[in-house]
Amino acid sequence: MKRFWLLISPLVMAVTFPSLQAGFAAGGPSDRFAHPPIHVRGKAKPAPVAYMPSQIRHAYGIDGIINDGTGQIIAIVDAYDDPTIANDLETFITTFTLRQMNGLPGQPTCAAGGHPCFQKVYAQGTTPPVNGGWALEIALDVEWAHAIAPGADILLVEANSNSLSDLLGAVDVAVGQGAKVVSMSWGGSEFFGESLYDYHFSQATGVTFTAASGDSGTGVIWPSASPYVVGVGGTTLQLDSFGNVTSETAWSGSGGGISAYESEPVYQTNFGVMGGGGRGVPDVSYVADPNTGVEVYDSTPYNGQTGWFTVGGTSVGTPQWAALVALADQTRTAGSPSLYTTQTSSPIYYAANSTAYASDYRDITTGSNGRRNCRICSATIGYDFVTGLGSPLANNLVPFLSGIR
Repeated sequence: MKRFWLLISPLVMAVTFPSLQAGFAAGGPSDRFAHPPIHVRGKAKPAPVAYMPSQIRHAYGIDGIINDGTGQIIAIVDAYDDPTIANDLETFITTFTLRQMNGLPGQPTCAAGGHPCFQKVYAQGTTPPVNGGWALEIALDVEWAHAIAPGADILLVEANSNSLSDLLGAVDVAVGQGAKVVSMSWGGSEFFGESLYDYHFSQATGVTFTAASGDSGTGVIWPSASPYVVGVGGTTLQLDSFGNVTSETAWSGSGGGISAYESEPVYQTNFGVMGGGGRGVPDVSYVADPNTGVEVYDSTPYNGQTGWFTVGGTSVGTPQWAALVALADQTRTAGSPSLYTTQTSSPIYYAANSTAYASDYRDITTGSNGRRNCRICSATIGYDFVTGLGSPLANNLVPFLSGIR
């Protein structure tokens, strides 16, 4: 049994899982709350049955590149504590090492200086309460970030609660720990003054942030609405028996639209996004439909169940896009900083605003996330407010991003 270095203490408590419909309330950061956009299909199972790492890696061309994230730190920021995540990650690794051709390697002990490794830290300095819903989200984020970038170190930063102030504090801790890419599979309704908190991202030069766009269809949530964050939308992904993509369409639950409070960044204006002066969300997409979901192992009870869960939601793609950025950062041109987004420049859009667009992205052109006669609710050719630029063709996109100066 492999051991992991965990910066933890023994306090364990139970709390009620916040409603998925709850957005940010009025008031200061401590009075606003986020939820994880995750959907569970069916009950827990003794063995995985839905999409597995080898299938997803092949569907998005990840198995066509040699990068594995070596030397990179992927930070996963979530709320509450998952006390079983180290063992659950080990089960995930062991299971798919046996089940797929390119097995995921086990992780050595961080305390011994081994890499890749797994580390858990508490953002507010004390052990957070345990929450079954957030624990499942943590398992999803950690396991699938590792599935995409098995050579990267995984840094899990747990906030003491799902309040915005605690979660943003955890983001700051992740950056302070040296992570160059940070995954945030959570969000809440937009609110007046949200741009005042964008400094948590804008001041972290050389760090890429990814965030889920939401699972309620047409509509924008924060922090994916921040122009300094890569917002990740969702698709329905169909594969044949060989793991080849037969279709990828917009998922009806994919959050998206035009921000009411964030200005349209220059990189979207230059790309031709017709946001009417508002920030368009999402930027990119990834599989999210729970009917074509992925497998996650979790032994912290969720609704009284443990085992393998089939999950979907835009939080599926958020850690995997973070991992893709880590793959690109691994071989960045000598002297170039890690990838990051500003108000004027986005490497994600630069990879699309060229003749390489069709090679770097699978443009999602069918499907909708809203009612009929809604001009921003349907996937179209090029950028749209449901799937953004599209889904990654990593065998081309990662090398392109690696070479951007």
